[in-house]
Amino acid sequence: MIDKITALSDKYNMFKKGDIVVCGLSGGADSVCLLLCLYRLREKFGINVEALHVNHCLRGSESDRDEKFCRDLCKRLDVPFKAERCDVNACAAENSLSTELAARKLRYEIFSRYTQGRKLATAHNADDNLETVILNLSRGTALKGLAGIPPVRGNIVRPLLGVTRAEIEAYLAEIGQDYVTDSTNLTDDYTRNKIRHRIIPLMREINPSLNMTFVSSADGIRDENAYIEAMTDSAECECLSENSLTGLEKYDTVIRSRCISRLLVRNSLPVSHERIRECEEILLHGGKLNLSGDIYFVSDGTKAELKVIHDAEVLENVSVPLKVGENSIFSGLKLICEVIDRQKCDRPNDVNRKLTFYVLDYDKIKGAAVLRSRKNGDKIQLCGRSFHSSVKKLINEKIPPEERCTLHFIEDEEGTIFAEKLGIAQRVAPDGNTMKLLIISICDDKQEWSGSFDTEKK
Repeated sequence: MIDKITALSDKYNMFKKGDIVVCGLSGGADSVCLLLCLYRLREKFGINVEALHVNHCLRGSESDRDEKFCRDLCKRLDVPFKAERCDVNACAAENSLSTELAARKLRYEIFSRYTQGRKLATAHNADDNLETVILNLSRGTALKGLAGIPPVRGNIVRPLLGVTRAEIEAYLAEIGQDYVTDSTNLTDDYTRNKIRHRIIPLMREINPSLNMTFVSSADGIRDENAYIEAMTDSAECECLSENSLTGLEKYDTVIRSRCISRLLVRNSLPVSHERIRECEEILLHGGKLNLSGDIYFVSDGTKAELKVIHDAEVLENVSVPLKVGENSIFSGLKLICEVIDRQKCDRPNDVNRKLTFYVLDYDKIKGAAVLRSRKNGDKIQLCGRSFHSSVKKLINEKIPPEERCTLHFIEDEEGTIFAEKLGIAQRVAPDGNTMKLLIISICDDKQEWSGSFDTEKK
């Protein structure tokens, strides 16, 4: 036990001479073992040991019993002791959290407040690490999640990660040290307990040495993860400037993904496997992706960055009947409609290739057409496609933010048939039977229009 703790502590440089190490003490077997081992190793490590107990006040007299047990143990060892109480139920209600998550949130807030300038030692052991990895796997994870609980994170150290729960209980029995048992750990009310009581016993039927096998596996995974993290550090050092990444495309996808993930985490943005892959595609090929609110991940193919883009797309709805001739719904712009016979335009598809001209089959328009600004929830089945697309998604991918607020849309009785800079709907595309063409162009209102058409849709 002591040798394992010493080896892990040395490998990860957990302690320095003169450190004040605060042991998170619940009164359970794990934390009692941690306190006693740190107390025993205090001279070897050159550290001063203290203890902190968080009373979650969830189990009435049992919670008070745990606090008293911890206080008495520290008094016997002459270890400085501090106890704090918190209202978990109120925190859960206020933050819409489960009791389990609210307790963890409050516990670590107290830990953080009390351990400024000190080390915090928590009693996570090999069994806890295995449970965490299984939980990560069930939710989806990569190598970092398979590495489980880190031995060191900031000022938090976990000296028992290489020790199993069975070893901890055997050690306490050997030295005749008692401990308290949290009754909630005996139920399946919490997700982690379900893993502990149901899944791991089944895995032990396959491999009776599961815990020790996992200790070795986790150690190897942590080493590999540490190597990748070091490479990611190097890539960040070269490519990261504030909230932009330049030159990251030359690195392997594993390094790119981690750099993107770190960028999102630092800015408190949602992170998922799918989101990172989307950002990586944009980093490599250019484009933009809405991450949250008005924050976008934007790239021109060489430089990717987080940008705040104030969306000017949500405008006051503007809608007018479409007429042949000049139409205007935005200041400084006009949309011109011209209806001509098919014979006068031998290659209408060529017109479609021009940026400011669009050609529709005039007779396929259903009922009265309306010219309008963009609306929330707009969808269109673009010409040549067999599916409907979100207009918002298309705009985010293809159109610069500064051009979005004056986009023209045309709809008939069955939906959107024209979206400026995106195209026309498949159902109004000209074909071999087309007799009349509706030609649409958009220009500055100072440009003169010849007025060459004379047909109107009835």
